[in-house]
Amino acid sequence: MTGENEVQKNLMKDEKKHFYKLVFSLVLPMALQNLINVGVNAADVIMLGKVGETSISAASLAGQVQFIMTLILFGITSGAAVLTAQYWGKRDIRTIEKLLAIAMRFALIVSILFTIVVLLFPIPVMRIFSNEMDVIEQGVEYLRIIAFSYIFVSITIIYLNIMRSVERVIISTLVYLISLIVNIILNAILIFGMFGLEPMGLRGAALATLVARIVEFIIVFFYAKFKNRVVRFHLKDLFLKDGLLMKDFLIYSIPVMMNELIWGTGTSVNAAIIGRLGKSVVAANSVTQVTRQLSMIIAFGVANATAIIIGKAIGENKEALAKLYAKRLVRLTIILGILSSFVILIVGQIAKQNLTLSEEAKSHLTFMIFVMSYFALGQAYNTTMVVGVFRAGGDTRFGLIIDVATLWGCSIFFGALAAFVWKLPVPIVYMILMSDEVIKLPLTTIRYKTMKWLKNVTR
Repeated sequence: MTGENEVQKNLMKDEKKHFYKLVFSLVLPMALQNLINVGVNAADVIMLGKVGETSISAASLAGQVQFIMTLILFGITSGAAVLTAQYWGKRDIRTIEKLLAIAMRFALIVSILFTIVVLLFPIPVMRIFSNEMDVIEQGVEYLRIIAFSYIFVSITIIYLNIMRSVERVIISTLVYLISLIVNIILNAILIFGMFGLEPMGLRGAALATLVARIVEFIIVFFYAKFKNRVVRFHLKDLFLKDGLLMKDFLIYSIPVMMNELIWGTGTSVNAAIIGRLGKSVVAANSVTQVTRQLSMIIAFGVANATAIIIGKAIGENKEALAKLYAKRLVRLTIILGILSSFVILIVGQIAKQNLTLSEEAKSHLTFMIFVMSYFALGQAYNTTMVVGVFRAGGDTRFGLIIDVATLWGCSIFFGALAAFVWKLPVPIVYMILMSDEVIKLPLTTIRYKTMKWLKNVTR
């Protein structure tokens, strides 16, 4: 019996070693990708911070348009990924190719609509987020340039996210790394007017981002056309009719799209509420949000890896293994969430000392950083649960329900009352606006323990 126990222990040790090796191989490239994406935003904030608070505020608020569009795209691709990860477990490549085309079809429609609306109505769009004319005017200049990047962004996001579902994660890191380098170099040249060029300020930041997005698209095009031999994109699939697959896609994608749209719109409403509290509050929040994004790069990587690992295990009909993996990944997320909180506190202080902000903005930043430190822990945990564990098992509706309840029913509703009706101080308003992730914690935990999220959704 002792020998059998020893063999069992060794098998468990090997299995655990294989698991963490798989997690590391997925999380590291995705964490790097998240870091690079944050780097693009941080480059704008840092460089525009040298120009002035109005430029930071305008870029931040104008960026909310692409933020909403990106969340819709993320909803489309996450809905497809629910199916893709499980079909990857079954090694059904042709179905994955069809899902890629379906997701791309919806993404192109969304990005074209956003482009048209922003180009035709830039002033009404900016008025949603701010009532200060100098911020609106600069934001309109930014939107008129950046709108031309939306279609390129949609193609890149859909393709790379589907590739992540089939464990092809390195290409995303490479694409966004090159994009970051291009963006930073062009930011410096165009914003400040290097090499004899006239300084363009905010317009330079928008133009640099546009060029970086075009570069991303070119790399993705060549990778899909000449390099990727596993999952191919066929142009004719955009017009392919597959009733059953489309039905499955809509069943799992629509709740995720609605979830991401409701969450993203809620985040933009938060930004609009903050935008009406003054330039100093907006500038401080812009820095705080970049700090949060920086601290969450690994935690978000774990959430995305969770969806892939658990989805694949379910597709292979290994439900017991899926449960074990979920348990380990949730523990890992809690540890990373605590570390994220400390990162926010440290980076926030560094930003406060090095950016050109008014004393009022610095005062707001100090409190916002504190609030964001515990918000990040809740967000890390909830994201792994909703985006990782639940969606991997086909449970795409629960995230929609709790976002409607906690974000819109609690933090936004009471935050708006606190700001405009009760006229409470900025710190209290901000604390209420950032309360949704804390309220979600017991709800996601209860759902996880019921195991209702675990089901095979392939045909």
